[in-house]
Amino acid sequence: MFPFLAVSHSTIPWDFILILLVLGVLVPWRGAVRVRRLLAQPLLTTSHRLSLYASTIAFQWLIVGVISWRWFSRHLSPNDLGLIVSNIWQALLIAIVLTALLCLNQWAGLRKIARVPANQRGFLFQFSQKIMPQTSTEGLAFVALACTAGLSEEFVYRGFVFAVFSRAFADSLSPVFFAMVISSAWFAMAHLYQGRRGVITTFVVGILFSAVRAWSGNIVPAMVGHIGVDLVAGLCAPRLLRARPDLGAPVASLDEEQ
Repeated sequence: MFPFLAVSHSTIPWDFILILLVLGVLVPWRGAVRVRRLLAQPLLTTSHRLSLYASTIAFQWLIVGVISWRWFSRHLSPNDLGLIVSNIWQALLIAIVLTALLCLNQWAGLRKIARVPANQRGFLFQFSQKIMPQTSTEGLAFVALACTAGLSEEFVYRGFVFAVFSRAFADSLSPVFFAMVISSAWFAMAHLYQGRRGVITTFVVGILFSAVRAWSGNIVPAMVGHIGVDLVAGLCAPRLLRARPDLGAPVASLDEEQ
């Protein structure tokens, strides 16, 4: 299932291999189980969504904590994780441009799918619509979730996984290429619960973020872009993807309590 581990096991410490296995097996499995449980419920209440957001935040920071513990216990450099910004103005400019382009693309995609009847939007959009915030309280909690996802997932995949495989393939002709592809594959596996379309999308986004990480030398622009995209999806999608009145579905307000 993980051929690259077999190729590079001699250069990857045992604890890093365990972390990679957790990210490649446990995380996708956990996501699939949670999705099945959510879809089995006809209606999610505010308490359901807040519980989902809180547990996700806690789990992601737990992973960050474990990775940080193991990485620094081996006296490895934070620069390898992309945590050091050598040129703050360059990083800021890249972050602004990247975030603006991604958010505009996200907004355009939501506008396009909003014109499609609700029953034809497919699993990914129907699932997203179910878990996205529907009240102002949920919206605030979702902001915390989006910030957590942007910070933690970029640290995990563009920081840790990218660095592990960059070091593992250091003697190859293109270690950065291997790191970009494999870290993006791990990132996509974490989103298996979103179905084929979600996996493809996250792999492409992973490649983009990895390229920016390799170019800029740090993960800050990817973090900012990730947070921006998630905020647009979570705060705008409930409004834009809501079924139109002419299709016979009710229109709810973001401030209406479930």
